[in-house]
Amino acid sequence: MTTRIAIPTLALLLLASPLVTQAEEGMWPPFQLPELRERLTAAGLEIDPVRLSDLTDYPMNAVISLGGCTASFVSPDGLVVTNHHCAYRSIQYNSTEDRNLMQTGFLAQDRSGELFAGPGSRVLVTVAVDDVTAKVIGDLKDDMNGFDRYQAIDVKEKKLVADCEKDDGHRCTVRSFYGGLQYYLIKQLEIRDVRLVYAPADGVGNYGGDVDNWMWPRHTGDFSFYRAYVDKDGKPADHDAANVPYRPKHHLRVAEKGLEDGDFVMVAGYPGRTNRYRMAREVENSFEWYYPTRRELLTLWLEVIERETADRPDAAIKYAGAVAGLNNSSKNYQGLLESYAKSDVVQRKQKLEQDLTAWVAADDGRKTRYGGAITTLEALIARDMADRERDLYYQFLARRSSLYSTARTLYRLSRESQKPNAEREQGYQERDLRRIGERMTRLDRTFDPDVDRAIWRELLLIYAASPADQHVAEYDAWFGIEGNKVDPQKLDARLAEMYAGATLGDREMRLKLMKAKPGALEKSKDPFMQLAVTMYDIDMAFELEGKELNGEFSEARPRYMESLIAYRDSLGEAVYPDANGTLRVTFGTVGGYSPKDAVYFTPFTTVAGIMEKDTGVDPFDAPPDLLKAIAEEDFGDYVVPAIGSVPVDFLSNVDTTGGNSGSPTLNAKGELVGLLFDGTYESVISDWDFLPDLTRSIHVDIRYALWVMQHVDGAQGLVEELGK
Repeated sequence: MTTRIAIPTLALLLLASPLVTQAEEGMWPPFQLPELRERLTAAGLEIDPVRLSDLTDYPMNAVISLGGCTASFVSPDGLVVTNHHCAYRSIQYNSTEDRNLMQTGFLAQDRSGELFAGPGSRVLVTVAVDDVTAKVIGDLKDDMNGFDRYQAIDVKEKKLVADCEKDDGHRCTVRSFYGGLQYYLIKQLEIRDVRLVYAPADGVGNYGGDVDNWMWPRHTGDFSFYRAYVDKDGKPADHDAANVPYRPKHHLRVAEKGLEDGDFVMVAGYPGRTNRYRMAREVENSFEWYYPTRRELLTLWLEVIERETADRPDAAIKYAGAVAGLNNSSKNYQGLLESYAKSDVVQRKQKLEQDLTAWVAADDGRKTRYGGAITTLEALIARDMADRERDLYYQFLARRSSLYSTARTLYRLSRESQKPNAEREQGYQERDLRRIGERMTRLDRTFDPDVDRAIWRELLLIYAASPADQHVAEYDAWFGIEGNKVDPQKLDARLAEMYAGATLGDREMRLKLMKAKPGALEKSKDPFMQLAVTMYDIDMAFELEGKELNGEFSEARPRYMESLIAYRDSLGEAVYPDANGTLRVTFGTVGGYSPKDAVYFTPFTTVAGIMEKDTGVDPFDAPPDLLKAIAEEDFGDYVVPAIGSVPVDFLSNVDTTGGNSGSPTLNAKGELVGLLFDGTYESVISDWDFLPDLTRSIHVDIRYALWVMQHVDGAQGLVEELGK
């Protein structure tokens, strides 16, 4: 028998919990920050924490999302600062073999020279966050099966989003917190005309490359600038020469005084996802199977791209963003596995589950309310893991061709378009058509048929060798896979036939087919579309299974989380929600750390370290003008007397993860002092397990960014726009 969750009781419980966790731990939603007043003030914050919960006030109104990275407004004319690696795809989109902006960097000499960041680029300004828990799950029935529960939640979410988006120019989403215990409606102004203003050369913005990625000491100038544009009435519009710079209500002020060791800092941003409340079995599966398996796959994937783009500069530019992402993920997995090998996280999770079970069993009221929460959740996890090979090898790997993905999207869109808009699958409604069209357009700058075919071939061979009972018969038949085997020559012939007959490589064709009816696509001669049609019903059956399971999780995981919150409350501990892509604030202090015995890392690096590392060979090949300015000590007002140089990057103990890239780092007054861009190698496991002594975030110092702009790249106009 299941027990309904009492939402009001939960809200009171969360607010009543004494907030006594580690000072640097926690990615806090702004609405919780007033409850942290004592901690924030004690840590050094000089502004009222209530201001941080007001998304219309300074500084939170200036913090924005790019849909995967964070950024912030830094001038009244819509100037946006973020990380270089967050702007990388825009830099790549505007690069050609003859004008490779990734290598040389880019600076618009005036507003007319600013470059369109590319289809799909967004600036998202959060304007409202509303608790809609009661509207989403308040009247769900206890006896619902998984699919019905999933559908009921989906219908309610789509209705909330549709009503919210009646306010033109806004994008709305419903996000779950605490595993589905609470739901919030997020409303964001969606600015679609985003332009590249300035990006330093790769030898600054990506200095150290993958060698230094996740490492300290770091000397990377990971910063770039966009500008947001709207129509003459101040409303979001598609890219157009007639558009004007957006005028934000607030923009961040650059700090007059730089940071020192021990100073208070906070980071506001949009962290992607953490998994700190997952069960021991989920942790074990991720680290002992999923991560090592995927890391091997990513290594092969990278090798194929390197081989296929060698001596082909235009193809290399098209896949530069993919290579950066794959390299980052591969090193992330390596760090995760090394940290896990030294960790007792599974044992601590198991003990927590045992202690929680005993605490529930010790009281009849708790047994009635929370009894069976852990065993129910564990049973669902076991069901989910039963198909893990199919999920990885078929769902993720075997369908990774860009053309096949395009065909699947177009055919699914044609089927969904036959339904009333409210009944369509999320991602295929009227609100999604512009984004689909942008993906279809952008493909021209991220796709090469020879590279695509080579990648798909290798991934199909891996799929073919995976356990046969996890295969999909219809897919195997298409490629001639029998059991665990496929003749490579026959596979090559099949792929050659498919790519030779493909029409989806043409942008106009892709855009035209967005309006096609299912019948027309079912008659298509394009082999990729034929495969998409063949696999549609099978894939929909898998999707239905997933919805059934997700619906059951949406009842079981909140019950577990409610019991965990109550248990930790009894111990005087607070439970912040896992990161889920929504606006969060984390805080701490500038400081170094000791990663191992007899080693201590200081919190600041300087430009002197660039000279020490530089070899003139990628990735340690700083631009000559930068090296000259360092050698001549042309530091101007940016020299720090205590170190006799210009600081480059610094460390803090704030709690961050992917998605926080580009987040503004603020001082005690809420002024801009840097940009977060990475974590240390020892911090990688923090998505799963927070380690106070080792978890550190890496930030580029705003003083270094300003120095490069003014003394190296001649971006004096931007420096003045920043108020310096």
